[in-house]
Amino acid sequence: MKWNKITIETTTEAEDMLSYELQELGMEGVEVEDHVPLSEEDKKIMYVDLLPDEIAPDDGVAKISCYVDEKENLEEITAKIREKIEELSAFLPMGTGKITYDVTEEEDWINNWKAFFKPFRLDDNIVIKPTWEILDDKKEDDIIIEIDPGTAFGSGSHETTKLCISQLKKYIRPETELLDVGTGSGILSIIGLKLGARRAMATDIDPNAIRATEENFTINGISKEQARVQRVNILDETEAAKFYENNGGSKYDVVVANILADVIMPLSGIVTPLLKEDGVFIASGIINTMEEPVREAMEQNHFEILEIHHMKDWVSITAKPLKD
Repeated sequence: MKWNKITIETTTEAEDMLSYELQELGMEGVEVEDHVPLSEEDKKIMYVDLLPDEIAPDDGVAKISCYVDEKENLEEITAKIREKIEELSAFLPMGTGKITYDVTEEEDWINNWKAFFKPFRLDDNIVIKPTWEILDDKKEDDIIIEIDPGTAFGSGSHETTKLCISQLKKYIRPETELLDVGTGSGILSIIGLKLGARRAMATDIDPNAIRATEENFTINGISKEQARVQRVNILDETEAAKFYENNGGSKYDVVVANILADVIMPLSGIVTPLLKEDGVFIASGIINTMEEPVREAMEQNHFEILEIHHMKDWVSITAKPLKD
């Protein structure tokens, strides 16, 4: 199977946000190429000894590539990408926005990146291990999460995921019922269960994410009694109502959403019926320039802000519904 490769020239400041937006548009296998020096943490995660010795000086330019099925309408997709670049340019320097094209075989981009995805430690006792790797450095109390992201987003290495995990460790209890909105690879549901949650419900609108999550549940020994995954758009009023009805009006102790600010803001207006009285809403995927609008949206939708945390350019906000 052949895929059209789309490459966008932008800035290093915009690469994270644009990468997220491309994921939201349904682009597959988003890759970032820049000359930003790697941090020590990055080197540990990426096993930098596999990378070239000579890296050009950082010029502030980034190239972001993504892949679409050759059967898709390339002109329409390009128009959507240009529209997104225009939206982002209101608060981020987007650079030239030049778009170029290439064609590649599926195996070239799905499998080659695996050489750089090695086991890494998220914190003291949570380790993310690719399914194809062997873990040598294991401690007695380690929680091992086996992940094969496939074409779904979510290896656990991104700051937004780490922010969510730190909050899950704080709020998960043995009786916790967890709802994971925009689950990606299912990593937050899996970690929530490994931390002791009773059950998890994972949702996403991307069929690739649903498939990856189901596979990762199986890989991690999670039963159907412990976790379920559904393809649903919680932001769609009709779908949300059907989801609520089909699940017996279930309410959750923790709702976690590692998505985007543009999704979290409207989500904060409809998530309350899904939360128990003392439930918490953990939201991440928020670029720092959108912290204030997200906080305001939550407060306008009758949430009390409990905590705000930052990691590099990213923000997580944890809140609970105000009591009547």
